[in-house]
Amino acid sequence: MNDDTTVPGAARLVRDFVNTYEPQEDAESLTSPDQLRAWFARRHLLPAGARLRPADLATARTVREGLRAVLLDHAGHTGDPAALDALDRALTDVPVRLTFADGGPRLATAGGPHLAAALAGIVDAIRQCGEDGSWRRLKVCARDTCRWAYYDASRNQARRWCSMAGCGNYVKMRRAYATRTGRRPS
Repeated sequence: MNDDTTVPGAARLVRDFVNTYEPQEDAESLTSPDQLRAWFARRHLLPAGARLRPADLATARTVREGLRAVLLDHAGHTGDPAALDALDRALTDVPVRLTFADGGPRLATAGGPHLAAALAGIVDAIRQCGEDGSWRRLKVCARDTCRWAYYDASRNQARRWCSMAGCGNYVKMRRAYATRTGRRPS
């Protein structure tokens, strides 16, 4: 759907984290603490041997769905206020500090459980997106049944769908049909 060569690494990380759940197919990638650990380990946010608990999985999903609500706002829609509140609450448990090690400045975990370290990496990716201007380009598809996260690389940042060929075409065809038949699009 996206040409990943145009997507900054930090934006790709946030986008891919949000896309660990695909609402259109009700497909959950993070079904266990082990799968969550493996996802973070592949992205070098956790050591492969880190131990995560079921509560960590629930927290990570809360953060993910809160970010989906934020990205929905970026696309010009209203995100779920409850998801945004839950995101804010979950992030209060992620202690971060500024570090200059490893090519800093960057945000790193200030201690705490393994999940805090992984989520500190997500928080730092969001910080990087804010700095490089890619944060507002991260959006969620306007199609109600899709809500797939994507990076809007268009010049005017007005893209509304994850894919024009898929969701964009579907929505436009539904509108055209509604106009022709005098019905409201569902």
